[in-house]
Amino acid sequence: MGTRFACVHLSLHFGAERKDFVMKIIMLGAPGAGKGTQAQMIADQYHIPHVSTGDIFRANIKNGTELGMEAKKYMDQGLLVPDELTVKILLDRVAEEDCKEGYLLDGFPRTIPQAEVLDKALTELGDEIDYAINVDVPDENIVKRMSGRRACLSCGSTYHMEHIPPQKEGVCDKCGNELVLRDDDKPETVLNRLEVYHKQTQPLIQFYEEKGVLRTVDGTKPMKEVFDSIVEILEK
Repeated sequence: MGTRFACVHLSLHFGAERKDFVMKIIMLGAPGAGKGTQAQMIADQYHIPHVSTGDIFRANIKNGTELGMEAKKYMDQGLLVPDELTVKILLDRVAEEDCKEGYLLDGFPRTIPQAEVLDKALTELGDEIDYAINVDVPDENIVKRMSGRRACLSCGSTYHMEHIPPQKEGVCDKCGNELVLRDDDKPETVLNRLEVYHKQTQPLIQFYEEKGVLRTVDGTKPMKEVFDSIVEILEK
């Protein structure tokens, strides 16, 4: 935890021209906007870790770390892990060697108080977030996108009735079992999740805009075009 972060740059070469890119990124966007997919593509492109708070919690608990055991006490009681503890675990993770050229945070912060705790902790370490990438998709697009998903509960294969349909409607191409619309993808569930997002998480857009690090991309475009837009932002 005592590690002091420097502004780390990832050097990329374009012919004789050299550009340095600071790569500490937060992904923002409503559930179903595709930010997780874009996060993984960014991480692969720039060779920086895709850091998920869920993964961090599981790793710390599995390894029996002091912070992990403290978090487990809350989780075992069905309670949310306090923001201060979550940030401690997060900072431990991004202090590791593989984050020396930057990192990408996905799933945290989700609320203004979480963002404020993270911002304060990073400031104390002489560090800061460089980009908050907002993948913007209207609610009606998200409902349509998610309600078109189908999943095979037997082999885990996923489809989309419009974009990646199975060869035979309602039947998994790989194992022949029935495809289902998961509860999480039903329109009423999606609308409930979006309502929570608008109340708790959307205010982060203004928070990071005021800090001058917000960049918004049109998430309704094809996946590759969205990614190209993000790359253009990062490589300016």
